[in-house]
Order: sequence, then C-alpha cells, then structure tokens
Amino acid sequence: MRAYFHELQRLLDLVLEQENTLLAEAAQMIVSRLQRGGIVHLFGSGHSHLLAQDAFYRAGGLVPVRPITVEPLTLHAGALTSSKNEKDSTIIARHKDAFHFEEHDVCIVISTSGRNNAPIDAALLAKQSGVLVMSMQSLEYREQQTRHSSGKRLEDVVDMVINTHIPIGDGLLHYQQMQYAPASTVIGSAILQALFSQVIELLASCQEVLPVFESNNVETNKHHNEMMIANYQSRINFE
Repeated sequence: MRAYFHELQRLLDLVLEQENTLLAEAAQMIVSRLQRGGIVHLFGSGHSHLLAQDAFYRAGGLVPVRPITVEPLTLHAGALTSSKNEKDSTIIARHKDAFHFEEHDVCIVISTSGRNNAPIDAALLAKQSGVLVMSMQSLEYREQQTRHSSGKRLEDVVDMVINTHIPIGDGLLHYQQMQYAPASTVIGSAILQALFSQVIELLASCQEVLPVFESNNVETNKHHNEMMIANYQSRINFE
C-alpha cells in the first residue's frame, strides 16, 4: 500500500514541476473565454469519461463545466463495448448531436493513450467548431501508433497538451512481468481540479460572485446554487 502512495506522490510532484507553467497558461485562457460567455466541455471514453463526470456539478467545483456523454463510449454501456467503440472511426460522426459548441467555449479531450479514433475525432470536431481545444493525455505513449486514418495522434490536432506523465500501461507497480495499481484517474482528477482551482482564483481577482457550487449537504444559502444553475442551464443540463 505504501508503495502505491509513494509512486503516486512522485508522479504528482513530477506533474506539478513539469506542467505548472502550462496549467497557469491554460487557466488564463479558460478565464478569458468564460468571461465572454463560454463554458468548458469535457470529453472522454471509458474511464476517461469518469473524469469528465467527476468535475461536473461538484461541491466546491467550477459551475460552467459540461461533460459530453456519448452513451456507447461509457462504461455502463459495457466495458468491452466501450473499448470497441472508442476505436470506431464513425462513432463521433454518428453522435454529433452530443456536441454543442459555441463561440468562446473550451473543449478538453481526455485520453491517456491519445491514439484512438473517438478522442481524436472529438478534438477535430471541436476544432472545426472554432473552440479552444486542449487535451489531457500521457505523452509517454507518443511512440504508440495512432489508430486514426489521418495518421495523427491526439497531440497533433489540439491547441494545447496537458501531459499527465502516466506510464505506458497505467500501472505504477510491478510484479514480475505484470503491471498494476493504475494512476490515470487519480492524476487526471488532480490535474483538472488544480486547473479549475486556478481558474476560480483568477476569477476571484476580478469579480465578487464566483461560479462555484456550494455543498447541498451543509447549511448554506441555497439561492447561490439556484442562481448558478439559472445562469448556465441554457448550455448545461443539470436535470
């Protein structure tokens, strides 16, 4: 158990050291778009979709965050089904209605390997819509051949890459030839929350009311959350 915490801390320290400057730049770019009416879209397949869901409607979390849900790419559609569909070159085109981009939006595409069709096509669709596109992926995989017909990997089609530094295979620990103890969800969640916390801090320097959800499980002013939902319900489904 201690070994996992040790390796996880080492990886978190590496991400902080290597990605701190870029995350600060990304936060500035997001703030400038939020102030012009944009929102942040999160897209991922399988376990990456869990990260998109995790940042949505969170107590203490940024309000204008919208997870893009393509049902056949989610784990509850079936683990094997989701994995198969992520490699399907037609899946995004067949589910374009799940993507609702507007001017000043930001789209963050989450994919550890950056090589499958769904995240690459989602990024391309976002680019065609004229929004700022970022990826959260591990560049450790950059030598892994893409499955996309264009010959491009995810990092080749986005505006900014946030490197998670996850090792190939995801596991932080080893037993003989076996790799285990995955880290992509923990690291990915930490990166997203660190990014959004910086966004919130930047907004706090120029506005009094922050787009942050308060917990429904403590005695707070529920009017705040109702106001936040009213502000963004035309763009984000909170039902």
